[in-house]
Amino acid sequence: MTNLAVIYYSMTGTNFKLANWAKEAGEEAGADVKILKVPETAPSSAIEENPAWKAHVEEAKSIPEVTLDDLEWADAIVFSVPTRYGNVPGQFKQFIDTTGGLWAKGRLANKVVSAMTSAQNPHGGQEQTILQLYTTMYHWGAIIAAPGYTDPVLFEAGGNPYGTSVTAGRDGIKENAEAAVKHQAKRTVTIASALSSL
Repeated sequence: MTNLAVIYYSMTGTNFKLANWAKEAGEEAGADVKILKVPETAPSSAIEENPAWKAHVEEAKSIPEVTLDDLEWADAIVFSVPTRYGNVPGQFKQFIDTTGGLWAKGRLANKVVSAMTSAQNPHGGQEQTILQLYTTMYHWGAIIAAPGYTDPVLFEAGGNPYGTSVTAGRDGIKENAEAAVKHQAKRTVTIASALSSL
């Protein structure tokens, strides 16, 4: 059985929703799946000032925080993070910066990874955020499982070949993205399963 870690950071819940869709798809594909959140490093005063952020913290309080042990356990990883100025959020980067020990021992090599993101507008840095995340994965020696254009459902979500990306605001996610997320997660599990049999 393939071990899939769905690792997300979400301020107001958009990437949590994407992560849950990926978890469902991973389970449908026969994987053993963990959904894990990146630790929150923002000051509680900032969270308290934003009702949507505060509500999401409460909504996700039962989700375990990701650890380095989870990265070792995983054969495949689906990341879901919002864009921050065309890059990943500081919370996510801080966690990634703790992986040097695993990287130095070669324990992150050959992980099959894929990424998703969100922003408030269609040109808010989605593609660049995913590509920045993949740059780190190249250093790990990971194998990127981008969705490309491998299923028509990807076009309903905006047609991003690097990974599902959505625009989200107060009214929620604008694209019809659930099927694209599920296709991407299943593709990631399928590739990881195929590699494990070599």
